[in-house]
Amino acid sequence: MKYYVIAGEASGDLHGSNLLRALSKLDQQAEFRVWGGDQMEQAGATVVKHYRDLAFMGFAEVIANLPTILGNLKWCKQDILAYRPDVLILIDYPGFNLRIAEFARKSGIRVFYYISPQIWAWKKNRIHKIRRDVDEMFVILPFEKPFYHDLGMEVHFEGHPLLDVLNSETASSSRASFLERHGLPEAPLIALLPGSRKQEIRKMLPIMLDAAQTLNMGIPVVAAVPWLPASFYDEVAGPRTFSRVVGDTYALLQQASVAAVTSGTATLEAGLIGVPEVVCYKGGTISYWIARQLVKVKYISLVNLILDRPVVKELIQHELQPSALSLELKALLQGSRREQQLADLKLLRQVLGGPGASQRVAEKMWSILNA
Repeated sequence: MKYYVIAGEASGDLHGSNLLRALSKLDQQAEFRVWGGDQMEQAGATVVKHYRDLAFMGFAEVIANLPTILGNLKWCKQDILAYRPDVLILIDYPGFNLRIAEFARKSGIRVFYYISPQIWAWKKNRIHKIRRDVDEMFVILPFEKPFYHDLGMEVHFEGHPLLDVLNSETASSSRASFLERHGLPEAPLIALLPGSRKQEIRKMLPIMLDAAQTLNMGIPVVAAVPWLPASFYDEVAGPRTFSRVVGDTYALLQQASVAAVTSGTATLEAGLIGVPEVVCYKGGTISYWIARQLVKVKYISLVNLILDRPVVKELIQHELQPSALSLELKALLQGSRREQQLADLKLLRQVLGGPGASQRVAEKMWSILNA
């Protein structure tokens, strides 16, 4: 079969790659044409647009780049029609993908959606478009299945694909080899995850480094992304000293004593790996104000949302100060706060189910396509 897959971010590229590998085992004639990145390319796909050219963060940035976004939409529609896939698989990235879903439905192309838009947080009225334009929805959070059911749509939950990724990437990573690989001494590591985009790194990294310096109870190690040069991190950090790990974030989290994590998928990754964490967020003033009016959830961290209680501390906007972050990190380095969070994170892994989610989703898709 011919599959057209669209993922607009690094996490979508990662989970899409595992899905493609699983589908390839079931469909020996599978062809994949994708919007994604290096991971899906390594899984055998032809990448026609890289997610680096698609990621726009915040309301103001989206508006500023509207001509580019509209141009991408037009080109994508033309490319889908030219390729004429048996199924269109959309991975998260709702602002773009829901528009493509509507186009595909009108064009008579079957639509599967993997990793649901977070309509439980905001834009709940998107359910009308999803019911109309999406043939099958595959969700990755346990509370999403009853949520959709209450809105009159049955969806599939086969577990969270992060468990597959974490099991494969952390199983063979020993502390000694990790420290040697990155030239780090044997000492407590304070993992700092300032995000993956320049805009958020500029906001988050100085605060995280100042907090780690104040804490002075370990080595601050920044999880750097491979597509940004070391010079960019050095420029943002200024005179502050730090170590860096490039493209090895899971191993860093596995070996860290505690972590400061920018809000997003990384908060769940840290939770599933089992490192005590503080969740951090600081956005642009206008974008944050708009988000406050629209987003209707109790927490910003997926860990807290899934367990439905404040397991990890969230420092948001004006609350995110170096002194406050330093105090929270210190509390998680030893004592009852640390032990309680570690116990809660074990429960998190149980709630999300065991490994094999990517394979189960692929099998479900394959059975539906062949029904």
